[in-house]
Amino acid sequence: MSTHSLVALDRDHLIHPLVNYQVHEQRGVTILESGHGAYLRDAQGTELLDAFSGLWCVNVGYGQESVVRAAAEQMRKLPYATGYFHFGSEPAIRLAARLVELAPASLRHVYFTLGGSDADDSAIRFVTHYYNSTGRPTKKQFISLERGYHGSSTMGAGLTALAVFHHNFDLPLPQQHKIPSPYPYRNPAGSDPDTIIRTSVEALRAKVRELGQDNVAAFFCEPIQGSGGVLVPPKGWLKAMRDACRELDILFVVDEVITGFGRTGPMFACEEEGVEPDLMVVAKGLTAGYAPMGAVLMSDAVYRGIADHMPAGVPVGHGHTYSAHPVSAAVGLEVLRLYTEGGLLANGQAQAPRFEQGLRDLLSHPLVGDARSRGLLGALELVADKADKTRFDPALKLHERIAVAAYRNRLVFRAFGDNVLGFAPALCYTADDFDLMFERLTRTLDEVLDQADVRRALKTI
Repeated sequence: MSTHSLVALDRDHLIHPLVNYQVHEQRGVTILESGHGAYLRDAQGTELLDAFSGLWCVNVGYGQESVVRAAAEQMRKLPYATGYFHFGSEPAIRLAARLVELAPASLRHVYFTLGGSDADDSAIRFVTHYYNSTGRPTKKQFISLERGYHGSSTMGAGLTALAVFHHNFDLPLPQQHKIPSPYPYRNPAGSDPDTIIRTSVEALRAKVRELGQDNVAAFFCEPIQGSGGVLVPPKGWLKAMRDACRELDILFVVDEVITGFGRTGPMFACEEEGVEPDLMVVAKGLTAGYAPMGAVLMSDAVYRGIADHMPAGVPVGHGHTYSAHPVSAAVGLEVLRLYTEGGLLANGQAQAPRFEQGLRDLLSHPLVGDARSRGLLGALELVADKADKTRFDPALKLHERIAVAAYRNRLVFRAFGDNVLGFAPALCYTADDFDLMFERLTRTLDEVLDQADVRRALKTI
C-alpha cells in the first residue's frame, strides 16, 4: 500500500495517543517502517537516530534477532494461555521468578499487566484491597508528586500531575493529593541536595498530617520523574522518602516504568540507594517494547495481607485477559538475558559518562539552561534567560520548532511542551552513536537559535 494511502487511512480511522485530533488530521502521520540497533527508517527511506528508545522502552535497540526468535517459538508452541482459574504457562512462571531474583529483596510476588498504565492502576487496586482486607478501611488517600506521571488509566491519571491528562477527564479524584516535586533546577528551597531532601520529607509529613495518618494509604513516586521533564532528585532522596513512609505507616510505591531495566545504570533505580519498596511498578524495558507487558511487584507483607484475609473460596476480583501472556513473557525472559548475559546493562553503564558529558557540554549553548542525567536518562532545559531561568513564551512554540529541526537532522527525541528535551538512548548505543547524536543535536539547536524571533526572545545574547 502506498504511503499516501496509509496517511489517508490513518487520518480517517486511527486515534493516536496524546495528540490534538484536529492538528493530527491536518498534519498527517509520520510512518516508521523499520529499525535496527539504535536507528529507525521512515516510509520515505530516511534513516533516523533514535535518542528516545521509542517511548523510553526499546532499551535493547531494534532488530534483536534472539528476541524475535523467542517470540516466534513461543507463538508456535503456545500463543496464548490464560492466567485465570489457576492456569499458567512456563514463560510467565519463569519470568516472575527471574524478576524476583533481580528486584529489591522486599519484592516477592509479581502480577503481570499489559503495560505501565494498567500496572499503576493495579497497584492502586491492590493497595485499596490490602487496607480493606487488614481492617483499615479509612486509608483511602493517595499522595504523589507534582509533575509526576503514573499512567493514563482513570485512577493512575489522577495520580499523574500533568494538566493535559486531567483536562475534561474529571481528574484528579478527591482522594488524590500532590506534594511538590524535588525538581533541583527550580526548587524554591534552592539547589542544595540536603535541603531538597529535607524539604520533600517535610512536605510528605505535612500532607499526611493534613489528611490524617489513619486516612493515608500510600505515596507513589518515580525515582526520576520522566514525563514531568526528566527531573533528577539528589542521591539519597528516594531512600529518605522510603524511610519517611515507614515512619508514617503508609505504603511506599515506586514507579520504575521508565527507570527500570538499566535505564539509570543498575537494573532498577532503587538499587542505587538500597531502597526496598512495598510495591514496584515496571513495564517498558521489561520487554524492551517488543511486546506489551507490565508488572506490579509486591512485598510478602502486602501479598499476605490480601491472601490471608480473604474468605475461603472467594477470589480476589482483579484480572486482565492478557495478564502473564506467554509470548510477552518469553520476550521478557530473552530481554532480561540480553541485559545480563548479553552485556547490555554493562554497556549502558560504560557509555553513561559519555552521555552525561555530552549533555553538560551543551550548557554553553545560548538556549540551554540546565543539563541533567542519570545513567542513560537525561534532559536539557531550554530557557530565555539563564540568570533567572525565565521560560520561553509558549506562543513561540519552541518545542515544536526543535522537534521539526531534529527530524530534519535525522534525530528523534522528546521535546516537551515546556521546552525540556528528553533523551533515553538505547543501552546498545556505541561511542560513535553518541558522537552522532550530539553532532545532530547541536546542529538542531543552532538552527533553531538562528531563527530571528527565537534569537530576539533570548535575554542573554
